[in-house]
Order: sequence, then C-alpha cells, then structure tokens
Amino acid sequence: MSPADLVDDLLLELGTEELPPKALNKLSQAFTRGIVDGLKHAGFEINEVASYATPRRLAVLIKNIAASQPDRSVERKGPSLQAAYDADGKPTKAVMGFARSCGVEVDDLQQQQTDKGVWLVFKATEKGQLLSDLIEDIINQSLSRLPVPKRMRWGNYDAEFVRPAHWLVLMHGEKVIDASVLGLNSSAVTFGHRFHSPGAIVLPSASDYNDKLREEGFVIADFGERKQTIKQQVIATVSQLGGEAVIDEDLLDEVTALTEWPIAVAGEFEEKFLQVPAEVLIKTMQDNQKYFPVKDNAGKLKNYFITISNLASKSPEKVKAGNERVIRPRLADAMFFWQQDQKQPLESFNKALEHVVFQEKLGTLADKTRRVARLAELIASQLNGNGGSASIDYVKRAVLLSKCDLMTDMVGEFASLQGVMGKRYAQAAGEAEEVALALDEQYKPRGASDDTAETATGQILAISDKLDTLVGIFAIGQKPTGEKDPYALRRAALGILRTIIERKLDLDLKQLITASAEFLADKVNASKVEAEVFDYILERLHAYYLDRGVTADVFDAVSALSPSRPLDFDKRIKAVAAFRTLAEAESLAAANKRVANILKKSDSVSPADVNESLLSEEAEKKLYQTLTALSETVEPMFDSGNYEDALSRLSSLRVPVDEFFDSVMVMTEDEAIKNNRIALLNTMNQLFLRAADLSRLHQA
Repeated sequence: MSPADLVDDLLLELGTEELPPKALNKLSQAFTRGIVDGLKHAGFEINEVASYATPRRLAVLIKNIAASQPDRSVERKGPSLQAAYDADGKPTKAVMGFARSCGVEVDDLQQQQTDKGVWLVFKATEKGQLLSDLIEDIINQSLSRLPVPKRMRWGNYDAEFVRPAHWLVLMHGEKVIDASVLGLNSSAVTFGHRFHSPGAIVLPSASDYNDKLREEGFVIADFGERKQTIKQQVIATVSQLGGEAVIDEDLLDEVTALTEWPIAVAGEFEEKFLQVPAEVLIKTMQDNQKYFPVKDNAGKLKNYFITISNLASKSPEKVKAGNERVIRPRLADAMFFWQQDQKQPLESFNKALEHVVFQEKLGTLADKTRRVARLAELIASQLNGNGGSASIDYVKRAVLLSKCDLMTDMVGEFASLQGVMGKRYAQAAGEAEEVALALDEQYKPRGASDDTAETATGQILAISDKLDTLVGIFAIGQKPTGEKDPYALRRAALGILRTIIERKLDLDLKQLITASAEFLADKVNASKVEAEVFDYILERLHAYYLDRGVTADVFDAVSALSPSRPLDFDKRIKAVAAFRTLAEAESLAAANKRVANILKKSDSVSPADVNESLLSEEAEKKLYQTLTALSETVEPMFDSGNYEDALSRLSSLRVPVDEFFDSVMVMTEDEAIKNNRIALLNTMNQLFLRAADLSRLHQA
C-alpha cells in the first residue's frame, strides 16, 4: 500500500494562553480556512472538517485525508522537431538544453503532432509529496495570515502570536507528524481544563480528540456545542426563578469564548436597585460582569442574574456569593449616577454643550443643536402643510433637550445609553411623553434590524440630526471613503430614507438638503455639496431596495427621473415592480426602448404638436385615440401619486403600440408626417415618464 492510499484523520491543535474572547470565533474560522485552503492548494481532497476553539486552544480536525498528495502527470512542451535537429540529424543546443532541464536524455523525449507540426515533449508522472513534509509550512502560512492586529513575543522566542503558545498537537491517525510551529515541537499530548485537568492528556489517535478532552479534560472543545450548552443552562436556571433570561447573542458568543467547562449559576441583588432604569442595570450586568439579566413574564426586570462559571465548583454557593459581592458596587454606582444627575433639571446640561466640540470646523454640540432646531421646525411645518399633525412645541422642546444627557454622569459611564437616558430623565422630570420618547428616537434606527422612530417628534428629530451631520461632514471634505466612515454617514443616510419611507412622510429631500446647507453657512460653504449629498443618499436607497428584492433595472427605471421625494420614489418603485409582473410589460418596455432611441435621433418635439389631420394609417389613428382617452384617465392618477393603477391602465397600450410598429413607418420621407409620428411617440413616452423610464427595464 502506497502512502497515497493511507487515509486517516488529521488533527492540529495549538495550545495557548487565554485568547481574546471577542476575537476567538473569528480567529478560529480564519485558522481553519487557512489550513483547509492550504491543503486544497497542495492537491489534497478535503471532505469533512471540524473546527474547535476554546480560550486556550485553536484546533482543526480533517476527516479522512490521504497521507500524501496524489501522483500527477507532468507534460512540458519543448522545441519543434524541425528546430530540434540540424541538417545532419544531430540534436541542436535548444533540444539538448530542454532535455537537460527535464533531467532526461534527448532520446527520452516524445513526439507530439499538433496543427502547427510535430513538437518534442517531456512526459512523466510526478510522485505526490507526503502530507508530513507539507503540513508544517501550511500551518505557518495560515498563522501568519490570521487577522491579528497586534502580535506579541514571549520568553526567548522569536515567534510572534496573539498570545503565548505552549503546546502543539499534530497527528495523522495514530501517528505524530514531526513539525515545529511557533517554536513548539509537535506531539500527541494535549492539556485539559486549567483547574479540573491540569495534567497532560495523551491522545491515542486524532479521532479521539473531542471525546478525550470532554471525558478526561473537562473541556467542551466545539464552540457551537459549548454555546448551545450555555444557552440551555441559562434557560433552565432562569425557569427555576420564574422568569426569562435576556440573552444577547454577542454576549453569548463572548461568554462561550471565556469558558471551557461552563456551569450556570444564579445570583441576586437587592430590590432597591430596581429603582434605576432597567436599561442601565442590563448594561451593567452585560458589559461589566458578563451576566445574563432576568425579566419576569411581563418583561419587567427582576433582581436576579445568571453568571457562567468556568468550572464545576464544589461550593456553588460561594460562587454565587462572590458574584453577588462583585456586582453590588457596580449597581450602587449606577444608582448614584441616576440620583445625582436628577439633582438639576435636564435642560441645565445645555450650558456644558457650549464647550463640547462636535467637529472643529462645524462648531460645538450647542451649535449643532441650534441648527437642528431650525431644520426640525422647517420639517414640522412642511409635514403639517401636507396633512401632518406634528406639534411645533413638542419639536422645539425635544430639540432643546436632545443632547443634554450627553453631559450626565450616567452617559459618561455608559456612552451607548445616549438617548435612552435622555428619555428616562425626561420622563422622571414629567416632560410630555412624546418629547421624552423623541430623545431616544433621535438615534433610531440604530442598526439594520432596529425600527424607525414611532412618534412624529422623534421622526423629525431623527431626520434633522442625521441630515445636519451628513451635509456638514460632506462640506468639510470628510465623506466616507472605502471602509472608513467615522461619522457613520452611511447609517445616517439610510436612517433618513427609512424614516421618511417607512413612516410615509411627504418630504422633499433636495429642499431639506438646501435648507441644511443654509443653516451651516456661518461655519462652512455647504451649498457646493448639495448635489453630492443627494446622490450619496440616493446610492443608499439603491442598496435599501436591493436588500428588499427589488431588481437593479426597476431601481434604474425610477432613479433615471431623480425623484427628490423618497416617499414618492417608493411609490414609483412599487408601481414599476408590479408593472413588471404584467403580461404586457416586456412588450411595452421594448417599445419604450425603441421610442427612446427614435427620439434621441430626432429633434425634440412636444406632444402638443400632434396634428390629427396628418394621421393617415389606421394603426397610428388607433394609437392616438387610445392615448388621448388614456391620458384623461391616468393623468389625475399620476398627479395624486397613484402610479400603480396608472401603469396598470397604460398596459392596455400594448396592442395598439405593437400594431403601430408593425405597420407604420416612422422615419418616412415626408417631413411633416415623420415629425407628426415622432410627436405621437413622444406623447406616449412622456405619459410613461410620469412614473419611470421603462426603457431601462431588462427583457427576459
């Protein structure tokens, strides 16, 4: 049996000091990908792969891999037969050099017939290299490519890694493969849990890895399995308390990356701390202590938490008491901040905003608040003029209080609670509920899965604040480039669009950008970037619709007209998407494309120039009559924004349009008749353009 026929499991484990928990999963995936890609590139067939990651190890197990590369055929083309021999039939220098480079004699070369004549070629079978000879280099290359921002050295080694490495396991089946990685020599010896199983564990074979670590080492090596174990333990523990756990996915990942043998332990704290807003307590437990908070069945926070211990303690009550002792000062600090901040009115924090720079060229947070106030009042007036019911008084009050919580002790401690604390302090002070909610909603949507602001005041504040940032940052030349977006302008642009569209706000984006630029005039000339900001926001709209299954050509058909009202844009998108499903759509889209090409080649002619007396062909008369009748019906629909019904009615043009192009010559020699027919087509074109440029729709 040749080495290529020897198939067994390949195990690689790198043992380290505790790896960064938030980066563990990413490191593990990249490490596995590097090993697998390296082996595939070397010609090995890879089937089932298992990846393992704990705080103290990165490991990869590849099932059923050969002990060597497969043999491969090698073929090299040499000189032509004519160039290989001179007039006397002796080998030329060219062919002798080629043979020498192949390690054979000239007589060992073979002849190959091609369409360009006979050529000499070298053919051989190259023996596959052993896995044991290749794996060390593959491992080192994978480690060098890991996404590690900062590497470290340890001891007297020159090797560098994210954490000091202490052992290396490298096995193919029962055999240890000799290798040196990060200054470590490979073996079949791994180590289990730091406290439960600190001694060496000898692996009989690669396939024993997972079970051996679990049974002898007190280590659940599989990240996904460990994560599920923790989740189940938390749920089971909480059910005994008569509540539900608040399980944040990011926290669950982090806790999984901090443990090898997880054990859930319930703890509690004094009920008096529940006077502090739930968001603060949850933030304290999750961020500072890595605890899972507990709520009752009604969603109200309870005075319990679940912590995940990394060992099975003989005295779990001590683990419980220790965690309760640690969390108490954290909660006491939170209560102090909550009480201290309320000793002065929320509005009084505005004074401090005068000394906090928002952006050097754009002024302080107080300057920004004043600009947002002007823009918010303008938006409220526009909405009310279009049938809205925004309270100007609420808007003014919300803007005045909008950034005050940034100066509180609580937000100084928990920056991510900006807005949330503004809402809580405003509610505690007796502000109108809509005003209080708006202080939090100004930051909505905080992410792709977050909802937009619900209250009218919150919607106005959210749009105003984001638009001021967008226009201002563009005006000072710091628009996003590549992956760099320090002011989160992409999210701001999408937030504006989502709020306007999803809350059905009839606002003109170009007008608002112009107004925002005017309000910035004392700081910077923003008028020069108005068009650029509009185009940038429109690009985000493209991504918004693609994520919702709208095809690129439907978006192009609408964006070609550059509608400046996002809500109107959305109506057109939905109308064109619905139109595309009609049986008549493809034919009419093709007709619009044909009409657009004809109009490009001719002088511009207005629809009013159609002279009915010059219509001689039956097909053009029928098209004119149908267009005239349809115009009276659909023009009011377009005026009211009812694009879907209008396009549905226009679909009846399919037959007369097809008949027109089948039997009427547009570009006739008679100039008057030609122009009249072009005018007729222009009439149809302008009617469709009330909704979109259908010539941009792709045909099936």
